Amino acid sequence: MAKRQYLSAARNAAAEENRQRVLAAASATLAAGDISHFSLDLVARRAKVTRLTLYNQFGSRRGLLEAVFDERARLGGLGRIAEAMATTDARAAFDRIVAIFCDFWDSDPSLGKLHAATALDAEFGRALAERNERRRKLLDVLVERMAGDAPLARKRDAVDLMFVLTSQPTYAALRSGRNKRAACELIRKACAVALEGLQAN
Repeated sequence: MAKRQYLSAARNAAAEENRQRVLAAASATLAAGDISHFSLDLVARRAKVTRLTLYNQFGSRRGLLEAVFDERARLGGLGRIAEAMATTDARAAFDRIVAIFCDFWDSDPSLGKLHAATALDAEFGRALAERNERRRKLLDVLVERMAGDAPLARKRDAVDLMFVLTSQPTYAALRSGRNKRAACELIRKACAVALEGLQAN
């Protein structure tokens, strides 16, 4: 039994090592802006694993993309979102969400290349758009908590505006010539104006 457990642990460790090598190779490929040639074959060659190994772990090109996005989210601190959303003060929760996304956009300079490359690859563009829509849903929840009785159109306008304000392109534009704290504060203040508009007559 002990020998079987040892062999199982060794196989698991080898599989995880391969997985991390694949994710590193895939991330490096995306960071280089090589979206149009991003494929299981290319990543397998760069990771020095077989295509079958990569297919068994990720299933498809889309599955690999999702895994890379998950890993970047983990490394960029998006795991803090759940704790922020659990904050009882909705306004404080919102401020924390803004800070978390500022940290995330600032954590990896290649994120800008990824957003710029969406026009080059439809599948990649859809995958990234779906990820960004998760941020819109967070904003929807927070707006409902803060101003659930406001007119629907006004809430939708506020969410749309804050969705743009908390995006990677907006952060990158404001970050130019500013430090992270200053850029994040500008975004927070602009979002606060959008929230105040919910109570406007």
